[in-house]
Amino acid sequence: MENVSHLLSLITFIPLLGAGIILFINRECPETLRWVTIVCMLIDFVLSLFVYFGFDSSIATMQFVERYPWIPQWGISYKVGIDGISLLLLMLTTFLGPILVLACWKDITVRVKEFMICLLFLQVGMIGVFVSLDLFLFYVFWEIMLIPMYLLIGVWGNPARRLYAAIKFVLYTIVGSLLMLVAILVLYFMAGKSTGIYTFDLLKLYDFAVPVQAQFWLFLAFFLAFAIKVPMFPFHTWLPDAHTEAPTVGSVVLAAVLLKMGTYGFIRFAIPLFPNAAVDAAWWVVLLAVIGIIYGAWVAMVQVDMKRLVAFSSVSHLGFVMLGMFALTTQGVEGSIIQMINHGLSTGALFLIVGMIYERRHTRLISEFGGISKVMPLFAVFFMIFTLSSIGLPGLNGFIGEFLILLGSFAKFTWYTVFAASGVIFAAVYMLWMFQRVMFGEVTNPKNLNLKDIDLREVAVLTPLLIFVVWIGVYPNTFLKPMEPSVKNFIQHVEKKRAAVTAMEESGKQNLPNVERISLVSSVTKIRAER
Repeated sequence: MENVSHLLSLITFIPLLGAGIILFINRECPETLRWVTIVCMLIDFVLSLFVYFGFDSSIATMQFVERYPWIPQWGISYKVGIDGISLLLLMLTTFLGPILVLACWKDITVRVKEFMICLLFLQVGMIGVFVSLDLFLFYVFWEIMLIPMYLLIGVWGNPARRLYAAIKFVLYTIVGSLLMLVAILVLYFMAGKSTGIYTFDLLKLYDFAVPVQAQFWLFLAFFLAFAIKVPMFPFHTWLPDAHTEAPTVGSVVLAAVLLKMGTYGFIRFAIPLFPNAAVDAAWWVVLLAVIGIIYGAWVAMVQVDMKRLVAFSSVSHLGFVMLGMFALTTQGVEGSIIQMINHGLSTGALFLIVGMIYERRHTRLISEFGGISKVMPLFAVFFMIFTLSSIGLPGLNGFIGEFLILLGSFAKFTWYTVFAASGVIFAAVYMLWMFQRVMFGEVTNPKNLNLKDIDLREVAVLTPLLIFVVWIGVYPNTFLKPMEPSVKNFIQHVEKKRAAVTAMEESGKQNLPNVERISLVSSVTKIRAER
């Protein structure tokens, strides 16, 4: 489906236009800077609603595709599009944009102009990653988001260790990114040599059968890049530092969207491009995921800092996402995608909650609180609902994702799934224990006696998240239906391509000159994908 209004390009670059406008606004007018930023984010979200309501949930192929030659002599083009898998992640990103600006309205008072520009640039990079259908374009957006995130942590984070956390975040990400870049170039030249057509077009590279031996090394390079971003155990050590030192908005955007770039990378690039290697490696990827689920939960239990506790909970929750994805069943993959959205809503909300209490007390130590529900009853209600959402209470969003993941994974990875299920119990332990120590009991610290309950702005920040937490939990079909055809198409593509590559290896025809002989997508599907 091609849209004449170029919606995806508008959604991607309107934040960039906003950043350009802010450049000409006096830094002595912080209110104007904030209003320009939130208006740009709201426009972006409204445009994404046109995409959502114009999306045809009955077909599996890419929609709203736009393609323009960029560097044609090298096979590079500006090509964007979405399917049911990327649609919800696009919506999550644009939905959170205005909320982030509103959340930092009073929190950020230093260098407001630069902060808003960083936030808008970050929005461009995140959206670009989710809509790119050209590997070169994807890599550009992947790298673009590093700079503003580095600045958010390094300039507006906690003074004590913010530079350490920012540099650690960048170094980890760059190491993975460079490995992925090498793999992209190898794939580009390998496909070009075999077919005579050198291209970075993802949909065309889907049809190229990479020899099994090469698949292992290319998948490994992509795996390291995406595993660091998720982050999976044992590549997670940058995450607690980045979360702890980042400002509240930085923690929210990091948890809600940036981590999903890693999980999305697996489902959009690593698995469909190298299905044989992905299936062969599934058992140890799942093993690392299960270790991450249990390890993240255990470490979260002993944290004394609320923000650090929520950060380690992300390691555990995203382990579930990886488990469902590599099960390669319809329920598992759908559960994995919906859990990406759930984690973005619930954990993002928890970071906002922690930020609100930090803004009042300037401490996140659990021991500094107790009995807060007596002086901040409305805050306690929001905190309780998002806590229950995070532990997967039936009726709220977390339960849907975890249930589908466990259901879809049980048949293929029975014992791994059994151990993973313990993570649900551990999540209840560390989250409810934290909630009890912070909110219940007597107010023992006199500094907490005069705390003000959340105001109208903070209610406006949390309410949209609360609505979707309940909506997904009560009626998940609204969110599962658009992705179902794309998920089934993804699984079929992996199975067919894997079978074709295996057959080629066995027959000794690894270097067929005509890629169309080994095309794994029907001609009709290819035509519709190009539209």
